[in-house]
Order: sequence, then C-alpha cells, then structure tokens
Amino acid sequence: MRIGVDTGGTFTDFVVLDDNGNIEAFKLRSNPGAPHEVILAGLAKYAGAEVVHGSTVATNALLERKGARTAFVATAGFEDILEIGRQNRARLYDLTPPPKRLLIDPKLCFGVAERVYADGTIASRPSRAPLERLKRRLKASGVRSVAICLLHSYQEPANEELVAKVLGGPFYLSVSHAVCPEFREYERGATTAVNAYVGPLMESYVAQLGGNVSIMQSNGGAISREEAGRQAVRTILSGPAGGAVGAAAVAASSGYAKLIGFDMGGTSTDVCLCDGRVHETSEAYVDGLPIRVPMLEIHTVGAGGGSLARVDRGGLLRVGPESAGADPGPACYGKGADPAVTDAHVVLGRIGEDQFLGGAMRIDAARAHAATGKVAAQLRLSVTDAAAGILRVANANIERAIRVVSVERGHDPREFALLAFGGCGGLHACEIAELMDIQTVVAPEHA
Repeated sequence: MRIGVDTGGTFTDFVVLDDNGNIEAFKLRSNPGAPHEVILAGLAKYAGAEVVHGSTVATNALLERKGARTAFVATAGFEDILEIGRQNRARLYDLTPPPKRLLIDPKLCFGVAERVYADGTIASRPSRAPLERLKRRLKASGVRSVAICLLHSYQEPANEELVAKVLGGPFYLSVSHAVCPEFREYERGATTAVNAYVGPLMESYVAQLGGNVSIMQSNGGAISREEAGRQAVRTILSGPAGGAVGAAAVAASSGYAKLIGFDMGGTSTDVCLCDGRVHETSEAYVDGLPIRVPMLEIHTVGAGGGSLARVDRGGLLRVGPESAGADPGPACYGKGADPAVTDAHVVLGRIGEDQFLGGAMRIDAARAHAATGKVAAQLRLSVTDAAAGILRVANANIERAIRVVSVERGHDPREFALLAFGGCGGLHACEIAELMDIQTVVAPEHA
C-alpha cells in the first residue's frame, strides 16, 4: 500500500493506493501549528504503508519569515554579500522599490580570515582560536543555525570543513560545498542561507513524522526524511512539485500532450506548463531569493480559496496574497469574519452547505454573506455583485500567473488544455479558460 500526503495551508490531502490499484482520497483540516499531528491522524489506520509526502513546512517558513535564527559565516571582507546581492531590479520603472527582505540580520554576518583561489589552491587556512571565539559569540547571540559560505569552496572545501568542524555541535550547520557546490558567491551563499534558515524546522518536523516516509523534492523526485532534514532547501517547492508530476502523468494518459497545470488550493495557485514534460530549472527565485538547486518550473501566486478580499486606500478591490489559512479559515467555515474567495462562491451558490468533506463539515452561508457584505458596503454594491467582483479579481491574478509560464516563455496558451485540480481548481477553470481562449478543460477524477 502506498499513500500520498499533501499538506496545504487549509486542508491536508491523503490519497491511498492499495495493491489492487484502487484509490481512496480524503481530506482533513490542516493545523499550521502542528502539521505532523494531522498527518499522523490520517495515517493512523494505515500502519506500515509507504508514504510519499509533499510538505509546505520549508515553503511557509521562508515566505512568512518564520525560520530559525541564523548566522552567516563568509570569507573576511565578503560578510555582506547577502545584503548587497545583485543590482538587478525586478521592477525597472518603480522609483520607490521596497527594501529587500533580508533573511539574516546583518549583525549576524561574520567573516573568517582564510582564502582559497578560484583554481582550488589554498592560500591561507583559518585559525582555530578566532573560530572558537566566534563560536562563543554565536552562542551568546542565541543563534540556532549557521550558514557557512567561503570563497571558492566548490573547488576546494577543506577550509569550509575546518570551520564547520570547529563551529559544529550546538548549531544546525549548512555548508555551501554540500548544499550548492557551484560558482557565483551570492547565489551559492543565498541558497546555503535558505537551507540554514528552514533546516531546523524541517529536521524537527520529519523527526516527529517517523515511519517509512519519503519527502517530495522541488524537482519532482523523493528523498528520505533524514536527507530532507539536512537538505531542506530541496523541499522549498515540495508541495507544488507533486502536482506538476501528476500533471505530466495526466498529460501522458489523457491524449492531451500539451497541458497547463492549474493547481488552486486554499492559500495559493501553482501553475506549470507541460508540453510532453514538465520543465526543470536550477535558476529559480522564491520570494526574491535565488535558489540554486534543481526544481520544476512552477509559478506561484497568492490566490486560493482562502485569499482575503479587501478594499485598498484608493478604493480598489484587492484579493490576496493574504490568506485566512486553516485557522480561522474563510468566514463560511464558522470562525473567520473577513471575506475570502470561498465565501464569494458560497454567496453565489456555487458551494452547497453540506458539500465539504462528504458532509462532515457544514458551511455557514449566513456568515459568508455577512463577511462579503463588508466589501459590498465599501464598494456600494450588492452582496452578489461584490462576490462576483472578488472572483473576477482572483481570476485576473491567476490569468497573469498562467501568462508567465506560457506567453512570456513563447507558448500560445490556446494550443494547450487546462488541467484543473486542487481544492478550488474546478470552481475557476472554465472562467480562466474563457479569459485565455483555451478550448479544453481537463478535470481528473480525484482533482
């Protein structure tokens, strides 16, 4: 027996495949504070099964900046490479770009006197006494994790290994020659820093899971839970990668060789393009940070069933990227008070009151109307018109994401079918297809 588990921001999905090829699928509400408890509850009656798990632990820790307190150790004189980064500007004509969201406090970036040349020649080795002093300073600073990235260590790692040996013990160590052994100091340093930042959380999480569990990598493959703890950066797109691999499998078996994967969940929408295969890259950016490990080409936007609607200071309707998540969830779940995309569907009658979780979870339609009414009052619209507007704005955000993976890369979306899956995929697929003049929507049985 094999079980697939996908932890999302709102629900955790389980798919069970038995020896006879039968498939069972079910959902449980996610618990952002203790995601492993939900997984263990879902697996309770399947002891000994082989589990493949798509996790968002590393993803959410990075996006929400809730990782471990991390220090960065570089060659002396290069302590500020993470802060300087590249001079490229993502928004060329924005005269007031927001400041970079730094992963590591500049006060926790330290230099080590050493040097390795580009050809791997060791010019000078680090001394133990300064490293011992640095170790005491890191302890006093309350650091939990240390990223080590010395010049040209991809050619000769001896100096990095020495620094790691002296600093090791109380800290989670992320060493660049093991995480990203290739040239370009900023990208290598940033990838190593991300691994250090999310690693302790992933290591603790997989230890709590126990059992015969494999973790999805961002490239669509799977690694052991121990390896996922050491190389957490490889799981940054763990959850979306499972959907992309599934999209490729559907493309191979459905007769539609060209598919655009449209995975809309509770918190985000992940889109990918499959023209016989899902494309892979090792030059991706996540939340503005370069991640130099192999991963599938997936574009993510903050548009899901839990995406919150609001009216901005200019009087315009906005949807997302903020999400109601699993707790409190959209207003119609019975706890939240702010309007979300799912509430708009309830107002328009697209979701029935007894439709969730096979009837085990009741929808509070009155609460959805009341929450959507807040936006309606600000816009001076009826509640139904406000709900329709929320969905139009969400669809526009999704359309832009699909254009990123298609039009911006030289593909005509009209030549593709739209593969709709995720909790909200089917609710938006036809409108998205109409917006983009896509003729075919494919919906898998267990979408």
